[in-house]
Amino acid sequence: MNTSPRQKILIVDDEPDIRELLEITLGRMKLDTFSARNLAEAQALLQREQFDLCLTDMRLPDGTGLDLVQHIQQRYPQLPVAMITAYGSLETAINALKAGAFDFLTKPVDLTRLRELVATALRMPVAGAVCTSIDRRLLGDSLPMRSLRKQIDKLARSQAPVYISGESGSGKELVARLIHEQGPRASQPFVPVNCGAIPSELMESEFFGHRKGSFTGAVEDKPGLFQAANGGTLFLDEVADLPLSMQVKLLRAIQEKAVRSVGGQQETVVDVRILCATHKDLDAEVAAERFRQDLYYRLNVIELRVPSLRERRDDIEVLAAHMLKRLAKDTGQPAARLHAQALEALKNYRFPGNVRELENVLERAHTLCENRTIEAGDLRLSEGNCAAEGGIADLTQIDNLEDYLENVERKLILQALEETRWNRTAAAQRLSLSFRSMRYRLKKLGLD
Repeated sequence: MNTSPRQKILIVDDEPDIRELLEITLGRMKLDTFSARNLAEAQALLQREQFDLCLTDMRLPDGTGLDLVQHIQQRYPQLPVAMITAYGSLETAINALKAGAFDFLTKPVDLTRLRELVATALRMPVAGAVCTSIDRRLLGDSLPMRSLRKQIDKLARSQAPVYISGESGSGKELVARLIHEQGPRASQPFVPVNCGAIPSELMESEFFGHRKGSFTGAVEDKPGLFQAANGGTLFLDEVADLPLSMQVKLLRAIQEKAVRSVGGQQETVVDVRILCATHKDLDAEVAAERFRQDLYYRLNVIELRVPSLRERRDDIEVLAAHMLKRLAKDTGQPAARLHAQALEALKNYRFPGNVRELENVLERAHTLCENRTIEAGDLRLSEGNCAAEGGIADLTQIDNLEDYLENVERKLILQALEETRWNRTAAAQRLSLSFRSMRYRLKKLGLD
């Protein structure tokens, strides 16, 4: 016989009909409910009882739901709060999420959506284990990294859409995975997608799926990325690369929490948390009318900036030690030692490719070094990115202009290829090159 205590839900609403509806629905889910008609009663109940979830209306006789969210954030930060708002009050809902609300519901309350929200909130992991796991995965003890870990811990306890900004190679996808893995959706799928790597003519099918016979080559029904991520998290990497036509369809899917497959007649309800990232400046993309402002507001409810490696040079030593240890394990060789001068060279390097570039540099040096000791010369760092923060090398350091420009071209092309997972068409688009021009450059630089 199950003797574990039932979980407790606090309902705050001045409308008796709404309270009764929520009490009956949650009672059928084997949950204990406590009701309050206003802010004062809610605060008194919070002092007496320990709750697992709070559902509050936005409008209360003696205050607002936002006042209650802020009160709970200050005094009971581990308690998730869901806001109930009037239909169409998107701005109110976004303000609630920014204030720290777990999620929101609109009136009239959809009972299926209510049950999904409650079930997700009650799967929230124990607070202590979250930080420990993040510490193991996100290395570094610099001030920017300590701040980033705290923000991930907080965002994992919310369902708010998060825009993860930062330079290429800084670890945006790892941050997205940590937000997912430390939250209540951890047991459900995490589906990453590189928006810049999908041909525009296939985007709708990739995102929403298609029905058999809906177009040439559609030989069977295929679910899309939204359906694959149902119950979990969809991570839209390089979201700024989406064409405007697809941005409209994505906005509707997020607003309606439903998708229609290509060739389908019925919409399918999906429960997906959206995280997105790009190395571009989304504000500038909106200003240039390359990115829809309404979609920007839906995706950028909360922005989380991932620091570049230049901003946390003190972490380079611990990152390098971890990477060299992993390389030794992968190759079955003894771990290589980083000479003091080599470490100093790494700390003085600008790292335009961030953590990803550090990993590539160490992998190459690990292979080429003698006597398992990595010297500064084994790193083969680009002189143009050493010591100074400027992006252009000192003219006295350039022996041959053509060789220097060829090296710059090679680095940019390799970076674009890495960011698009070696999709040549997408890389060419990112660099504003035709596919023919891209193919010529790859052959000229020996990268074909």
